[in-house]
Amino acid sequence: MSGWLFIIFLLLLGGLISTLGDLLGSKIGKARFSILKLRPKKTAILITILTGSLISASSLFLMILVNRQLRVGLFRLGDLQKKLQESKQVLIPLEKEREKLENKIKAKETEFKQLERNIIALRSGKFVIRSGQSLIISEISSSNLEDIKSKIEKIIINANRYTHKIVKPKNKEVINLLLLRKNHIEEMQNTILKGGNWVINIKSVRNVLTGENFVYAFPEITENKIIVRKGEKITKIDFKQEDFNKKDFGDKVNFLLSSSLAEIKRRGSLVNEIKLRGDSIKELRDFLNKNDKTNFELEAVSLFNSKTAQPVIVELNVNYPES
Repeated sequence: MSGWLFIIFLLLLGGLISTLGDLLGSKIGKARFSILKLRPKKTAILITILTGSLISASSLFLMILVNRQLRVGLFRLGDLQKKLQESKQVLIPLEKEREKLENKIKAKETEFKQLERNIIALRSGKFVIRSGQSLIISEISSSNLEDIKSKIEKIIINANRYTHKIVKPKNKEVINLLLLRKNHIEEMQNTILKGGNWVINIKSVRNVLTGENFVYAFPEITENKIIVRKGEKITKIDFKQEDFNKKDFGDKVNFLLSSSLAEIKRRGSLVNEIKLRGDSIKELRDFLNKNDKTNFELEAVSLFNSKTAQPVIVELNVNYPES
């Protein structure tokens, strides 16, 4: 039923009931009829009141009968409000979870874009700093906390200066690019404070492109110990007659140096190459030319004592195995 028709119907119904009530009241008044021992006049007033109540009740009943929203509002409003409140309590955490999920998605998108740029840069060779690359290697020892803090600060400043020179070569003013976690620095301080000699190696966390504003790094701390001693034979290889040609000779020497580097790395050295005494190759060739081309052992022998962060310099020695 439409709204206007419903209103007209209520008006007609109200008029009809009120007319009937008035007629009934008049007749009861004339007949001097009494209800509940009331006087006829008061009985007529009571009938009129009941008629008005009947009009209101019938109007309300019809409205409830034809209007579903009114029925719900009158009889289920409390339940609906309670459910609405419960829904809000459920929706608030869900909304927070949705925001967290959206933030994670945005973070993953940013990470993916960065990865995509890194792949492109890797293919084109545009990285100026590689992941895990050392930015500075420095020896440190002290038993005073303030002195340790001061030395570490200087090491970080020098590492930042080196990083800035590579990442922003056109900027003359050095700005702070290097970012290290505070707890990593505190762990270093506590380790050094225990005593002994140490080496700090600050490394890049990820690949870095030219012009980036931040370079994330982490420090490694290693005991500063002697890796090789002067005159120590680090590695050796067999040299046979078929290795005497130029190509095989070079391959053999390179293999010996690579094996020596692997050995000192295994012992804890932080250097990335073995240095060969400048005239060692020439001396070896001269020796081979002057002597019979018989089988022998070629040894890499350390020229100096070398600690964890110090370069390792070797010379090549020929040794004839006992027959």
